[in-house]
Amino acid sequence: MEGKAEAVTMKPNNDELLSKQIMRQEAAATEKQEIQMQCDNTMKPNDDELLSKQRMKQEAVATEKEGIQMRCDDTITDQEMNKIELMRALVEKQDPSSKEVDDYSLRRFLRARDLDIEKSAAMFLKYLKWRQSFVQKGSISVSEIPNEIAQNKMFMQGEDKQGCPIAVVFGGRHIQNKLGGVEEFKRFIVFALDKLCARTSPGREKFTIIGDLQNFGYCNSDIRAYLAALSIVQDCYPERLGKVLLVHVPYIFCTLWKILYPFIDNHTKKKVRF
Repeated sequence: MEGKAEAVTMKPNNDELLSKQIMRQEAAATEKQEIQMQCDNTMKPNDDELLSKQRMKQEAVATEKEGIQMRCDDTITDQEMNKIELMRALVEKQDPSSKEVDDYSLRRFLRARDLDIEKSAAMFLKYLKWRQSFVQKGSISVSEIPNEIAQNKMFMQGEDKQGCPIAVVFGGRHIQNKLGGVEEFKRFIVFALDKLCARTSPGREKFTIIGDLQNFGYCNSDIRAYLAALSIVQDCYPERLGKVLLVHVPYIFCTLWKILYPFIDNHTKKKVRF
């Protein structure tokens, strides 16, 4: 007689139950870790955000320093006053018209030459001679710069955080002036600079330039005109430029910048930001 077949038991033993329980716990833990990692990645700033925040902090520090410097510029120090008096005595001997010039104007020339009285006096006398020759009427009128005005490339805006007047320049709108030439462009620069300077006050004599270089190309790369403008700003309007902020800078401008760079003095180079 054959034996009765035994039914196969499907119920797992204790070891199997424990193993499955451990596997479920590990799976749940893994899923939880993945969710946490996704949340962390969502909340964690990427490299661009970190760089942006770093730049914002640097700009905030720079702005604070500029604010402190502006407050310091309001007052003429004792050392500067002594230098101004010596410089005034020197220049008045050679040009009596300099008696009308205020202390802050003389201080700008002194600062441009690191408080060297002789160099500052020579620079100032050269400026007076240039002004009498180039701006004979005392100011440049719109009728003297019709072709430059027609390009609609510069606008006066409000003030920055330090109270400096702002001018916005659209570099992509500047085209070489074939009718009036570089001379008309130089008159336009003096016209614009005088307008900016008229909006400043004693002790707060700087202005800010924002250069928008969108659509800037070869036809705008007027090297002769830009060199002429540099010469006027550095030699005739010392310590007037607060800062230059260039935006939408194209690659072609980098080539132009390399050409202009050797002609820019160290004081001015520090004021240009891309």
